Amino acid sequence: QLVESGGGRVQPGGSLRLACRTSGGTLRMRKVAWFRQAPEKEREFVASAWWNSDATVYGDAVKGRFTISRDDAGNMVYLQMDKLEPEDTALYYCASGQISTVPVRSPRAYSDWGRGTQVTVSY
Repeated sequence: QLVESGGGRVQPGGSLRLACRTSGGTLRMRKVAWFRQAPEKEREFVASAWWNSDATVYGDAVKGRFTISRDDAGNMVYLQMDKLEPEDTALYYCASGQISTVPVRSPRAYSDWGRGTQVTVSY
């Protein structure tokens, strides 16, 4: 039900904006997040945002460079990525889940996942 877009190739120091839309569902009352996975590495938490709140959480590797936002009326989630580094190269996934006590940094906190969009940072 989640579809990501906006990935591509960019040079170090550049920017990309990822988008995630729901297909046939809603983000109402659900938390949303972005994760990423590089080849031969585990899935890594990037950022999360709560419904009807300005509260956000970021992974240490992206704090200060990435910004998550959501448009609940349009059922969209965005990830603005600035000052990109080669280490940011990965497949980026959008996820959503019900509000729960599971830590937002854990993939277990999310029940719905997109198929991912590739981000490559290189010269």
